Amino acid sequence: MKILTFFLLFISAIVSCKRAKENPPNENQDFKNKKNVVFILVDDLGWKDLACYGSTFYETPNIDRLAAQGHVFTSAYTPNPVCSPTRAAILTGRYPSRIGITDWIPGNDPKTMPLLGPEDLHELPLEEVTFAETLKEEGYKTFFAGKWHLGDINSLPEDQGFDINKGGHHKGSPPGGYYSPYNNPKLTDGEEGEYLTDRLTDESIRFIESNEDNPFLLYLSYYTVHTPIQACKRYLGKFQVKQKMLHDSIAILEAEGSGQTLLNQYNPEYASMVYALDHNVGRLLDRLENLNLMDDTLVIFTSDNGGLSTLMNNRIAPTSVRPLRAGKGWAYEGGIRVPLIIREPGVNKHSTINNPVISMDLFPTILDVLGISLKPELHKDGLSLTGLMEGQQEELHDVLLWDYPHYHGSGWTPGQALRKGNWKLVYFFEKDVYELYNLESDISERNDLAQSNKEKLAELKAELSIINKDLKTKKPIKNPQYGSIK
Repeated sequence: MKILTFFLLFISAIVSCKRAKENPPNENQDFKNKKNVVFILVDDLGWKDLACYGSTFYETPNIDRLAAQGHVFTSAYTPNPVCSPTRAAILTGRYPSRIGITDWIPGNDPKTMPLLGPEDLHELPLEEVTFAETLKEEGYKTFFAGKWHLGDINSLPEDQGFDINKGGHHKGSPPGGYYSPYNNPKLTDGEEGEYLTDRLTDESIRFIESNEDNPFLLYLSYYTVHTPIQACKRYLGKFQVKQKMLHDSIAILEAEGSGQTLLNQYNPEYASMVYALDHNVGRLLDRLENLNLMDDTLVIFTSDNGGLSTLMNNRIAPTSVRPLRAGKGWAYEGGIRVPLIIREPGVNKHSTINNPVISMDLFPTILDVLGISLKPELHKDGLSLTGLMEGQQEELHDVLLWDYPHYHGSGWTPGQALRKGNWKLVYFFEKDVYELYNLESDISERNDLAQSNKEKLAELKAELSIINKDLKTKKPIKNPQYGSIK
């Protein structure tokens, strides 16, 4: 009996091997015609932190070069004003509320405030299908470097479709800072004085060089410019000199809720970090060009939330995103509007796209540009941007939602926001208050029209109710201990 069983298994194995040779999954496709993907995600990079987006203090010549060759989106949004929810949305093409991650991981819901934030997940569920897994099924070699912040053991990049992981673990900021030793379980220490942004780029370039003949996905998720603000020493002097030439060379602040917002860009340490980022993006682009891969590569550059412009407890934030209101942690424009630059393979042409788009759109856009069939059952909340990029489409999303039912160290209290056309609704749970803005005439969200335009207010409140039901969003609840806690 054992001999018969062994014989049958042996025959089955031979048949399986023969079938695999005759029709191997995806390996029978012409790799030379496949396009690569380089996805660059910067942590906390503000909408106005790049020269091509209007900064006059920070310098970003290499990212500006990328912008001159591609599509620059002026109304690109993240679906959440903090990192982990947006990172989940980018990878899956689904709203964070649909996934169950609505705060940075693990969050910091205080127990002394009027409301208690809803329970949310502390890792990206394995049943969620990422675009890395989708490309891997198409024969792509997949590589991740940098910040992950979507879970720990069994929920790391290598568990979500990435063949290689350099530096991605559960921490949201570099545990050892920006200079080696890094104290990172997924990244060996470098030589003394090595700068983390340089190292992650080195690892990425090595990956490209070893896979130039194969289609690849490079997901470079820089830790910079997240706190701690640690200057890149080789550039610090340059911006200290530049700071002295500024008319406003010290912090100018404005109250925002219980926090304060920085109104001017003047910080030389932060500027040096942005410049180091730009230098390394340039190194990456130069290597693609030197290997003749640029015309075969889709390049996407964006941020995970708005710039860190607003903080509580008399702390001064490192950057400013004016004219946008507030910053990271807030669902005003400063916390959710971010840079987005896309350079299509074989296309070296600049365009500016003003239509509202959101992070979930990147998954289907990648598939569309690569010629892979869209999978709307996966990227349920994302739409391909190719129609906008080709000038064949004028509008994409009817309604966009921002659901952040938690408190944040920027002074934000639990709330939501919704955009429809040029109209923006902001809602705060604590005081049950709605605000209404027309972004076309008031990008700074200064003129609240909730009382003067009741019809538009009612329309957007109805839209908010509909999308909340669709996503099954969770609301904060009243804190029964509030007022009795000393």
